[in-house]
Amino acid sequence: MKLALPKEIVVTNQITIGIIGDFSPENPTHLKTNSALTDASRLLARDIGIEWLSTVELESASSGERLRRCDGLWCSPGSPYQSMEGALTGIRFAREHGVPFVGTCGGFQHAVIEYARNVLHCADADTEESNPSASNLFITRLVCSVFDKTLTVRIKPGSRVSQYTGKAEIAEHYYCNFGLNPDSKEAIDKGGLKVTGEDPDGEARIVELPEHPFFVGTLFLPQQSSTAAAPHPLIVAFLEAAGSVVSGQWSVAG
Repeated sequence: MKLALPKEIVVTNQITIGIIGDFSPENPTHLKTNSALTDASRLLARDIGIEWLSTVELESASSGERLRRCDGLWCSPGSPYQSMEGALTGIRFAREHGVPFVGTCGGFQHAVIEYARNVLHCADADTEESNPSASNLFITRLVCSVFDKTLTVRIKPGSRVSQYTGKAEIAEHYYCNFGLNPDSKEAIDKGGLKVTGEDPDGEARIVELPEHPFFVGTLFLPQQSSTAAAPHPLIVAFLEAAGSVVSGQWSVAG
């Protein structure tokens, strides 16, 4: 099905990115998210508008109006969010409406939970970080903390991320202590949210939806290694996908 732009939208050079999360100027990963997007937009010679979308505000009935104004959605680090349901609403909107999406750290974790609840029909899917007593934990504490570490990620050949990075192995920075429950890995992968990046021990580090125009979750933070001189290729690819929405160049299967 061809994605039609609403008649009232005037195509411009500006890409509007909505960041799902609760912005704090004291959170260095939030500041790096902003600067990484700006640096990537300069490389692409595109104007960018960045809007942080409070997870509490995304609980409201009018959240769809704000989400529809965005050419791409990024679920930021910083979990537990003020509203888990608000974060899941934003992720679900991106997944169901074909909006280019990237989720990093907490964004990766909540992309997994959203998929488990709404696609795999595991209504009780949860995260140990905010609900340790939950009966169906898709996100659990990592056996070995990766907080503030740079570690190797092995990328599955033929995956979208392998195309974006052009590499089979990358070194990336982490800022979290929770990840995909190893016991849930097979269910997620077989259910369609493909695990396309792993650490040397086989722990999931990247997930993506192959049939979506752009839907990638990374447990690591590509924004941390992104610089003005060398924007991270995953972030550049994300903005290129969002820019294609502005230009009306891509379509959604269905």
